[in-house]
Amino acid sequence: MSEKLLVVDDQFGIRVLLKEVFEKDGYETYEAANGQKALQILESEHPDLVLLDMKIPGMDGIEILREMRQREMKTDVFLMTAYGEMELIKEAKSLGAVTHFAKPFDIDTVRSRIREFFDEKDGM
Repeated sequence: MSEKLLVVDDQFGIRVLLKEVFEKDGYETYEAANGQKALQILESEHPDLVLLDMKIPGMDGIEILREMRQREMKTDVFLMTAYGEMELIKEAKSLGAVTHFAKPFDIDTVRSRIREFFDEKDGM
């Protein structure tokens, strides 16, 4: 069974890029443009990891993360955020986010961190 990723970002171009890259890396990749869609995918597909943008119209990343925890979803989360959002990052980490990437991010850094994450999980 391949590892599953969910990319949550309101920017179409970022979702498409990340989906393409991660599928080439062998991950089953889902995408959501908003919080409601993300929560639906989390409930139906049970991804292993969520790449979650903090700034999403409607339900932002913190609200999505809070809702995940209220629903007792244990899925690990990597944040994607703009520079200077340290308070949001602190709050997200208190809700269990594993790490964060500042936008614009280096795709190779993100890819290697995701690979490390899954290697660590597999080694448990």
